[in-house]
Amino acid sequence: MKLRRFLLTLGPGILFASTAIGTSHLVQSTRAGAEYGYALLWAILAANIAKYPFFEFGTRYANATGTTLIAGFRTFGKWASWSYLILTALTCTFVMGGVGIVTASFLDHLFGVSQALGINATPHVAALTFSACAGVLLMGRYATLDKVIKAISLILLVGTVGATVGALLHTPLSAVPPPPEDFSPWTGRDFVFLIALLGWMPTAVDLTPWVSIWTLERYRQTGFTPKLKEALREFNLGYAFCIGLAVCFLLLGALLLRTQEMALPNGTAAFAAGVIGLYTEVLGNWSTPFVGSAAFAALFGTCIACLDGFSRSFGHGIAALRDAPVKTRHERTSLVLISIGALVLITAFPSDIRTLLDLGNILSFCIAPPFALAILILVTRQAFPESARPKLGLRITAWLGLVFLLGLTFLFLRHLLH
Repeated sequence: MKLRRFLLTLGPGILFASTAIGTSHLVQSTRAGAEYGYALLWAILAANIAKYPFFEFGTRYANATGTTLIAGFRTFGKWASWSYLILTALTCTFVMGGVGIVTASFLDHLFGVSQALGINATPHVAALTFSACAGVLLMGRYATLDKVIKAISLILLVGTVGATVGALLHTPLSAVPPPPEDFSPWTGRDFVFLIALLGWMPTAVDLTPWVSIWTLERYRQTGFTPKLKEALREFNLGYAFCIGLAVCFLLLGALLLRTQEMALPNGTAAFAAGVIGLYTEVLGNWSTPFVGSAAFAALFGTCIACLDGFSRSFGHGIAALRDAPVKTRHERTSLVLISIGALVLITAFPSDIRTLLDLGNILSFCIAPPFALAILILVTRQAFPESARPKLGLRITAWLGLVFLLGLTFLFLRHLLH
């Protein structure tokens, strides 16, 4: 019975993990290891710890109230719903642009489209990618999304852990050179990368409402509402998955790129080739098509999950603003408009993959504090069921995490002004 209850609960935590393992892990963690070795391992762990309470609160709120965090924001007043919709509109294009260009670059590399045509075909491949993602969501919605993500996550977990173990056997930890002599995580270019790394590590705080939406969708799909501790256990499994893979990708970057003083290329197809090369160097050239397919599948899963999350967020946000039920047409319209906006951004940055990712990461990091504060208030105020309120230790962790986010945001804004 315990196993059956767990399988019925399993889903939202894995979906959450899928939104993270695409760009923040496969790209940003690998870059951190390639450019700085182990020097930013503390930052990856600190970001995961600081943001954990707010993501956990998404599951907690949905399970305890039967409503989403977006509906919770509406209880602050219409200004809160408007603020949520405006901030989501500001970030969705950058997030989907970053996810889309990375996914398209891997598909481009896998089939050699740009090489065959003699042009940078990534924007065209991105259009096909978004069309495929939208098609999956329009036809199957949550049920299809749930099955696809679970299969992809298992493949990526096995492949990444295997490659990391192989890299550790191939290169000792002591062989990784220290960071550059002028490295300083609090100044200049290094500080900008630190903020970009933390923005989507493990993912953006403003995406927390997705957890509450997917949690309720899972309950509707299965007709089963687990106990709070069961729901949190499932989410924690997905979160542990996030932390473990983030460390694995940093180790791969450090062991296979930093040891040779190599950096990931900035061009789209070349960037994809560089990431796939991390695996094939350990496993052998025979593994290139398999690794490429697995990496693309993981990113495709992230792209689907993010499109689903944003489109549902707009649908729920509009419904909350109007105090009306969620309408499917709002979600579908949002799905199309988000895809178009992301394609426009990819067209503007057709070959500068790292700049596009950094812009999205930094924007997400700067808007994290107000989202974190609003979520913390929702799960600790008197209106929230007392039995479901977070315990003292988790509340303290949440306040410390908020201070961490606010402090770094203040330092970054001061850095921009100077």
